[in-house]
Amino acid sequence: MKLGDAIAEIMKREGIEILTGYPVNHLIEYAAAADIRPVMVRQERIGIHMADAISRVTSGKTIGAFCMQHGPGAENAMGGVAQCYGESVPVLILPMGYARRLAHIDPNFNSTSAMRPYVKSSEPVNIAAEVCNIFRRAFTKLRNGRGGPVVVEIPADMWTEEVAEPLDYVPVLSTRYGPDPVHVKEAAALLVAAKRPVIYAGQGIHYAQAWPQLKALAELLAIPVVTSLGGKSSFPETHPLSLGSGGVAMPRAVPQFLAAADVVFGVGCSFTETSFAVAMPKGKTFIHATLDPAHLNKDVRVQVGLVGDAGLTLDALLAEIGKTVTAPRDATAVAAEIAASHKEWLAKWMPKLTSNDAPLSPYRVIWDLFHTVDVANTIITHDAGSPRDQLSPFWKATTPLSYIGWGKTTQLGYGLGLAMGAKLAKPDKLCINVWGDAAIGFTGMDFETAVRERIPIMSILMNNFSMAIELKVMPVSTEKYRSTDISGDYAAMARAFGGYGERVTKPEDIIPAIKRGIEKTQQGIPVLLEFITCKETEVSRPGT
Repeated sequence: MKLGDAIAEIMKREGIEILTGYPVNHLIEYAAAADIRPVMVRQERIGIHMADAISRVTSGKTIGAFCMQHGPGAENAMGGVAQCYGESVPVLILPMGYARRLAHIDPNFNSTSAMRPYVKSSEPVNIAAEVCNIFRRAFTKLRNGRGGPVVVEIPADMWTEEVAEPLDYVPVLSTRYGPDPVHVKEAAALLVAAKRPVIYAGQGIHYAQAWPQLKALAELLAIPVVTSLGGKSSFPETHPLSLGSGGVAMPRAVPQFLAAADVVFGVGCSFTETSFAVAMPKGKTFIHATLDPAHLNKDVRVQVGLVGDAGLTLDALLAEIGKTVTAPRDATAVAAEIAASHKEWLAKWMPKLTSNDAPLSPYRVIWDLFHTVDVANTIITHDAGSPRDQLSPFWKATTPLSYIGWGKTTQLGYGLGLAMGAKLAKPDKLCINVWGDAAIGFTGMDFETAVRERIPIMSILMNNFSMAIELKVMPVSTEKYRSTDISGDYAAMARAFGGYGERVTKPEDIIPAIKRGIEKTQQGIPVLLEFITCKETEVSRPGT
């Protein structure tokens, strides 16, 4: 068989049913012939974002895959690759490469070498007979250890080379590893003895599908839980022990309980220091359960390290703690303290959440959205900047993988591709992206992809005709040159692309518009609801 047929067959055996991409990459045709659906995007980065979401909402059980042309296509894709790497998402990246005789001649873009710093592995197919070995290595990297993108580059002169039949390829193993029992005992003792423990749960809980164990541990020891944005929805935020999620913005209870903690147990997280995550307080005892030992002592000093799968780690901890704690501790007092903090905090924000002003408060839009959709049957994501900071504290995720959060790197325009990929992977869910007029400027053309490829997402756009978040840092350029101004009629754009577009200006029209939007998605039509909002700059930061 031809090399292209062999690669498509390997992908099919590994469970890949959708290949996002942009021509010219001959794999598109080979994949289509093998009944793998090609989804063509308008810009390479969006295709990777879609593949990213496929991996995320399936806990990495289905690997998202993306292919692009050599040279400029691969160059354009770099942002998406870097985003996957920053967020530890397993995605198969399949660039076409220059012919082998040209691959290493300057200034030709060589994906194998150029992308190597931002991927788990990067390898070209230079010998057709090695294709099974190359993809065996690639998929093993994708299905094991901490997630991240993997690159396999296919030179342009390789496609028609012959591969021996029958194809010697079987799907790769996926294995787990767990922590040292000695360290499990140490961690269990610290948690049992702690007076004010807090659990910090990251996205490793999602990949391990360790949601029941996380809930069991919290309830057994009556421990409050905060999640990272990536870990949001790993613990039900309606639970009495939920503090909410930590990012740039967060409920008041998050910094309050972290500051008062004596022991912080980070599980399925990296503790990476970033301005887009909650800052860990100093002087605490840290227990760190992580899949990657390179994260230990990277940004916080750790007293106990538990290296391994979050599910195996929590199973071991529960078994060890269960030797001495045989019944769930009384959570009444701590639950009451959490409830009081939430009540006081929410009262402060309720004027914005229920505002009747026009232009609209973005908080009112989010509040009404949350109370209109079926939250448990919805997958929602944010974009960078204000949409992230306005949405994340007030959206109470109740079911696993219902919120796609991110924050180690924050590229504008990420949310649209995530929503589309989520809808491809989970067609029965209402898939929503919340973004602003800055983000749509980066990736808005790919709303046409949603229409053309019949991906009925609901896109919630906050349009304040401004880069509002930058107003405080760009006062002179704004005053003299209007440098933060943005214009556009995005509902009209959506209609021009063949989708459903509606502009909303009055608070009483928010919920009816959302209901109409949901109905249109159920009819298979992508929706863009454009809400004309005020230039809101206040977010729920620590101390507010």
